[in-house]
Amino acid sequence: MAFDIQKIRDDFPTLTREIHPGIPLVYLDSTATSHKPEAVLAAMDGYYRRSNANIHRGVHTLAEEATTLYEDARERIARFINAPAARQVIYTRNTTESINLVAYSWARANLQSGDLLIATEMEHHSNLVPWHMLAAERGVRLEFIPVTEDGLLDLDEYRKLLTLGPKLVAFTHMSNVLGTINPAKEIIRLAHEAGAITLLDGAQSVPHFAVDVQDLDVDFLAFSAHKMVGPTGIGVLYGKKDLLDAMPPFMGGGDMIKTVHLRSFSANTIPYKFEAGTPAIAEAVGFGAAVDYLVSIGMDAIAAHEHAITEYALERLEEIPGLRVFGPSADKKGGVASFVLDGIHPHDVAQILDRDGIAVRAGHHCAQPLHEKFNIPATSRASFYLYSTTEEVDKLVEGIYKVKKYFS
Repeated sequence: MAFDIQKIRDDFPTLTREIHPGIPLVYLDSTATSHKPEAVLAAMDGYYRRSNANIHRGVHTLAEEATTLYEDARERIARFINAPAARQVIYTRNTTESINLVAYSWARANLQSGDLLIATEMEHHSNLVPWHMLAAERGVRLEFIPVTEDGLLDLDEYRKLLTLGPKLVAFTHMSNVLGTINPAKEIIRLAHEAGAITLLDGAQSVPHFAVDVQDLDVDFLAFSAHKMVGPTGIGVLYGKKDLLDAMPPFMGGGDMIKTVHLRSFSANTIPYKFEAGTPAIAEAVGFGAAVDYLVSIGMDAIAAHEHAITEYALERLEEIPGLRVFGPSADKKGGVASFVLDGIHPHDVAQILDRDGIAVRAGHHCAQPLHEKFNIPATSRASFYLYSTTEEVDKLVEGIYKVKKYFS
């Protein structure tokens, strides 16, 4: 199927909005969250209008319909990442909760004082703070794969760290600041050779290109629906079955148990032992619809489109005097362009761009150590997705020239 950008844009009602009278939205903040197509909105609305009920607990028609919708979505998500079985897909609130689930359940059951955990200097806070908390509680050691000046991981230093015998290697598949797409398969292979378990933060990769958990041989994968045209409030933790089976429950309550007595309980099987209480049912339905939507377009087609947009954006941004883009060349990164303008704070850049309806992000993007690495307090970040166009990139460039003129 040909990639019809206008047809795709027509699927997203928010993209038709005017931010100010006569000024249309130019949405360049999909790395923070993506917009939702009509198919996702309709699926969630349909659940609430027709089949609203709690799941797994009732035998009446609505309860059975709701349960079927919830579990069918899990099946489709599992196929999307090529998981061996749907029960290895755990619903969580988001990528952050997925990583915390691993930190609280697997790590606290398996890591002791002095054990080594390896991450990278480009991690989102969601893949840093849980490990800092674990280090403070258990005395585990943290070491980090350095980031080079051109925004790549130093794999030679990684190989040296592996000689120290780490128990866990937790890293991002794609940087939300630099856009760097890390060689996940190689990093995972090397970790396994060193006897380590691996956790992959797929928040920025799963929405943008095909991710196959069996091909990667990853032990844990975390990602969120809202970054892949789905709703907020729901994410996934994929894990290998033997690891999930051995892990203790993360939270206690309803549905995560087999039996409960006054003085004891027994946990349910996976995935349910990690899904305590009434879950985000409508959001799961929307997540399934989001996966269907992406599959209907094709992940390879989405990746190719984003690459073309990113390549064009980097070329245009390089024309602007006094602007510096961080991260590698377009062939090594996803649809992210984080930049600074000489003498102008990133927040001022974003605020003035908004006058022209241009939505970009400004700040440290929950990656403060990475900004410290490059000795900058913040960046402005434009990010692209399947609905982004070269015309929007041109408007961004025009807007940046206006920013420069305003501050001159």
